[in-house]
Amino acid sequence: MSLVIGLVMIFKPHFFYDIAEGWKHATGGAPSDFYILHTRIGGVVFVLAGAISPAVSFVTVL
Repeated sequence: MSLVIGLVMIFKPHFFYDIAEGWKHATGGAPSDFYILHTRIGGVVFVLAGAISPAVSFVTVL
């Protein structure tokens, strides 16, 4: 699940903004460049966590 969320954050940060923050603005403002950058960085973190967690689970089982 975190892989999907991370990919959306990386490749569709405006969609993520609409879901997470857009409802707070009555005028329908656009996200700042700073918000887009940090959303993409967070997406990379989510993708890495989603990719590493199955490996860690596998290693702890051994």
